Amino acid sequence: MPTNRLTTFILIGMVLGIATGYTVFAYFPDSGAGFAEQVELLTTIFLRLIKMVIAPLIFGTLIVGIAKIGDLATLGRIFGKTIGWFIFASLLSLTLGTLLVSFFEPGKTMHLPIPAGTGPKGEPLTILVFITHLIPTSIADAMARNEILQIVVFSLFFGVGMTALGERARPVLDVLDALGHVMLKVTRYVMMMAPLAVFGALAGTIAKSGPDIIRVYSIFMGEFYVGLLVLWCLLILLGGIVIGPVVLRLIKRIRGPTLLAFSTASSEAAYPKTLEELERFGCSNRITSFVLPLGYSFNLDGSMMYCTFAVLFIAQVYGIELSLAQKISMLAILMLTSKGMAGVPRASLVVISMTLGQFNIPEAGLLLLLGIDHFLDMGRSATNVIGNSIATAVVSKWEGELKPQQTA
Repeated sequence: MPTNRLTTFILIGMVLGIATGYTVFAYFPDSGAGFAEQVELLTTIFLRLIKMVIAPLIFGTLIVGIAKIGDLATLGRIFGKTIGWFIFASLLSLTLGTLLVSFFEPGKTMHLPIPAGTGPKGEPLTILVFITHLIPTSIADAMARNEILQIVVFSLFFGVGMTALGERARPVLDVLDALGHVMLKVTRYVMMMAPLAVFGALAGTIAKSGPDIIRVYSIFMGEFYVGLLVLWCLLILLGGIVIGPVVLRLIKRIRGPTLLAFSTASSEAAYPKTLEELERFGCSNRITSFVLPLGYSFNLDGSMMYCTFAVLFIAQVYGIELSLAQKISMLAILMLTSKGMAGVPRASLVVISMTLGQFNIPEAGLLLLLGIDHFLDMGRSATNVIGNSIATAVVSKWEGELKPQQTA
């Protein structure tokens, strides 16, 4: 399906989903929960299909991207530039989120009762837990569980080994290159279901919770999206400093994947189309295949900003003041733990829960955000796509392999 047609159908799915969900909620209130359970099956099927292809797609494209770089010295140079940009963008996202939520203070305007119970918990994300989770004990197990971070680590080692072998690894490289192209083709078929998935997600959520779910926390949501908009502008400005005015053409190119990530609340769903559009824009295939998968593990700009917003928002709701030193410590903790969020549904909630515990903020406050987390996830997923696309273009420019003038 051509990109423009798919985008149009996704927009239609969004409108119809909102209208259908509201109709069920308003006129058939007793059927809302049952209807939501049935219609959200469309979204579940779509996301499971995406998860089905994402592991082999990243495995194939990342290894091929590493192997095509040609030598270990070049690989180390590109890796250093990529990680350097990721760290810079991460600090920008975390710092901007902290400044904006401290300025807006949305929690102080919401007089809500303290909910009973606690939020979702996971294993505390200490440095030891993070490092042991980083290294796969089995690549088959990592792929079966869609542990993207572990797949990336194995792919890095595998790709470096192939680069060291040179021509002897050519047959394996050809097989993996073919695997990547096959998975891209399969993904195009899966993407045809995106409009139905968008319809199901919105119709089910609104039918079950009503349109008030969008309005209850309108202040927090509005200020969070203002923060994302500011972050978008800064990332585009910084990208423009490196690659020039063509950054606007890049943003135009990736509007389809960005909309898909926004409407499905999944940046993973937009990965294949983002990869394709970056190459059409003029980014080198070997750079794109290397930087973009890394970005999905180490450069989640939207998710990191959300974590700072959520932690400080909950602190404000309970009237807890954090000192400057505590806020800096919070940024350091989130900088580390956010690197393990890739590919884990609602993993940001676990990261937030862990951070709350570090500063004696009641974890029960996390329940305040559960009702609107889906709508917040839409914005942060779209931001992740934009951040990773700009990062790929920047590294391509630094390597002299960005040729946007050759694109239509």
